[in-house]
Amino acid sequence: MRDYDEVIAFLGEWGPFQRLIFFLLSASIIPNGFNGMSAVFLAGTPEHRCRVPASAAANLSAAWLNASIPLEERDGRQVPSRCRRYRLAALFNFSAERLEPGRDVNLSQVQQEKCLDGWEYSREPYLSTVVSEWNLVCDDKWKTPLTMSLFYVGVLLGSFISGQLSDRFGRKAILFATMGVQTGFSFVQIFSTSWEMFTVLFLIVGMGQISNYVVAFILGTEILGKSVRIIFSTLGVCIFFAIGYMLLPLFAYFIRDWRMLLLALTVPGLFCVPLWWLIPESPRWLISQGRVKEAETIIRNAAKRNGIPCPEILLDAVEVEDLKTKHQQGIILDLFRTPNIAVITVMSLLLWMFTSIGYFGLSLSTPNLHGNAYLNCFLSAVIEVPAYVIAWLLLRTLPRRYSIAGTLFLGGGVVLFIQLVPARFNILSVTLVMLGKFGITSAFSMLYVFTAELYPTAVRNMAVGATSMASRVGSIIAPFFVFFDAYDKYLPYILMGSLTVLIGILTLFLPESYGNPLPETVEEMLQVKGFRNRKQSYKIGNSKKNVLSTRI
Repeated sequence: MRDYDEVIAFLGEWGPFQRLIFFLLSASIIPNGFNGMSAVFLAGTPEHRCRVPASAAANLSAAWLNASIPLEERDGRQVPSRCRRYRLAALFNFSAERLEPGRDVNLSQVQQEKCLDGWEYSREPYLSTVVSEWNLVCDDKWKTPLTMSLFYVGVLLGSFISGQLSDRFGRKAILFATMGVQTGFSFVQIFSTSWEMFTVLFLIVGMGQISNYVVAFILGTEILGKSVRIIFSTLGVCIFFAIGYMLLPLFAYFIRDWRMLLLALTVPGLFCVPLWWLIPESPRWLISQGRVKEAETIIRNAAKRNGIPCPEILLDAVEVEDLKTKHQQGIILDLFRTPNIAVITVMSLLLWMFTSIGYFGLSLSTPNLHGNAYLNCFLSAVIEVPAYVIAWLLLRTLPRRYSIAGTLFLGGGVVLFIQLVPARFNILSVTLVMLGKFGITSAFSMLYVFTAELYPTAVRNMAVGATSMASRVGSIIAPFFVFFDAYDKYLPYILMGSLTVLIGILTLFLPESYGNPLPETVEEMLQVKGFRNRKQSYKIGNSKKNVLSTRI
């Protein structure tokens, strides 16, 4: 009995139809690169110090006004405090008595107080951010990583919901619905009047962000042939995400006001609207829903676009029933139905989560690196391009487990090495961060292919959605890893590097999918390399089957 790939083999692998789908789905990912990392600049923290009100400043001499902010040590330098000032009442008295700070008065004996009158913010490098707009500093500085984390909470919710909705209502409908959520609520977010409003809208934007990335990946995986599928998963969607990511610091460099920057990042999403009439539904999914005529229409149109004659009968009745059985709808519990599948799922969830912590932690920490924040962010985006190329080459030639584990060891190892670099070698530290980002990004891009190859069609989108959801848990945690640099600038790198190396070791215990056809059924899933087989009853959805259970 033929499987779906055999049914559409007459279309070829890289005709005009496949090229159109490849580039349109990849292009739809560009806005994700904008929104995924936009918090780096929208929530950037400029240099700040306590404000001395104009009425008080008029009563202070120039010397006392300059000395009103105590010094503190930061990165080995004495700099003005960001959150404390000397008590103004005491300074008034000293100034009225014509005393001089440092000569007549020992400032260490003067009491300090919080910034009772707000803060003065540097206009470099940002004209305004949500931090300066709503004073998310000092006692409220915890709100900045929370803002980023809540965005990824939205992404987590979206990944969970969109995976199940696309299995139920179709890949195409949910793809454009999530793109609409991302673009529409980003526009509303421009008019935020408070931090709370901005954060709630940011959470909703997150629900549409990576969700449409996952659905676009699944749609392309199911439409394109096996050889193109790997290129699409690495050099396609990933490269176009990196293009959006690279454009982010360019937009931010020329647009320093956060509201105008957000507007500029929202507009490109509107260009995705015409894609509705160009991107078809997944024929695989249509067949699984019994909508065979619609699937045949799409396949015939693809043959016409490719200039290839189409067989009169694409699917006979027996093949239709067989494919419908193979594509039977699963439920989330199917990912844990047997102990062996549960082990694969749990290990995959941990792999995605820890890799995500490393990826987003290094990406969000770029403003804290030595040098220009815009250049560092651009370099962090550029390094992803060779990372995706290497991932593609590894996927073509080497087993999945060793490829992913090797790049994780590289990324985690060099990040751990940063703490040993002397402070004066700042450029070397930046280089190591970029090399770590290279390794972790390569591994991250291979996870989509690896996960999709492990699970059958009935639960593939659900599996990718669930593991992507675990990745979102990692991205929720990542901003707080970055926040740890307030206690020790090397602590975030120690934590991220250790987790990355650990999950690299765990990856070696997963089954190998390299060289296997894309599984259509649970039985085929359990034939992957590295398993011993035994008969066991397995229930998928509402149907009970005898399948081969496995042991690693």
